Amino acid sequence: MTSEDDGLLGPADVRELAAALGVRPTKQRGQNFVIDANTVRRIVRTAEVKPDDTVVEVGPGLGSLTLALLEAADRVTAIEIDDVLAAALPATVAARMPARADRFALVHADAMTVTELPGPPPTALVANLPYNVAVPVLLHMLATFPTIERTLVMVQSEVADRLAAGPGSKVYGVPSVKARWYADVKRAGAIGRTVFWPAPNVDSGLVSLVRREPPRTTASRKDVFAAVDAAFAQRRKTLRAALAGWAGSAAAAEAALVAAGVSPQARGESLTVEEFAAIAEHKP
Repeated sequence: MTSEDDGLLGPADVRELAAALGVRPTKQRGQNFVIDANTVRRIVRTAEVKPDDTVVEVGPGLGSLTLALLEAADRVTAIEIDDVLAAALPATVAARMPARADRFALVHADAMTVTELPGPPPTALVANLPYNVAVPVLLHMLATFPTIERTLVMVQSEVADRLAAGPGSKVYGVPSVKARWYADVKRAGAIGRTVFWPAPNVDSGLVSLVRREPPRTTASRKDVFAAVDAAFAQRRKTLRAALAGWAGSAAAAEAALVAAGVSPQARGESLTVEEFAAIAEHKP
């Protein structure tokens, strides 16, 4: 099947749409539009989108992935910050998938400010996230919409590595730990540069997140995340030193660490999210 005969956008379609709208992808918003129908189908397949899913998409752009999601899901709600793109997307959906147009909703807003969505609660998040806001947007959506069970995001390869990294890895850090508060996280494939317009000068990767219960703890998520931020703010320091400001003093940090069963000489990159939760429980 080609994109022309099933409503999906091919390279010529994307460029024509962009030209008609006077749209040039901007670096400021990290915009790179997907121009390959096989790639968006692969993303939908990898995301395991089911016919009863309500999918939320962040940054739909010209609608390449949106159309592929509409083919597979029950409903799709897209969040778009760009005025021109937000205004154009419903017409693109209506023209290319008229039978599914009533299953589509658009929210014209900055995803970081969205706290509610129209229609049924979302069950999946699938998005090609602009690299400059990928992690904050992902964490905001997971925190705000607990009904999201499965997430598949396309992000810069380096960000994908950081999100999927486990304790002990050189790139394990704040995004890795916070994502694990919400979900089991893994790399789910690589995406080449040629499927985008304009072609970015970095590779992209897919990250899969499957919702799980957060760590059992009496500490709030806010307190746990504050401990995580403090631990990685000075990566080279031992936790006793790195958490001194957070705990009130190095001695108080040491007491919290010992009570949590964590060595005061350890460093943040060796700890699981459960260990950070235990430390936060013992903050003075």
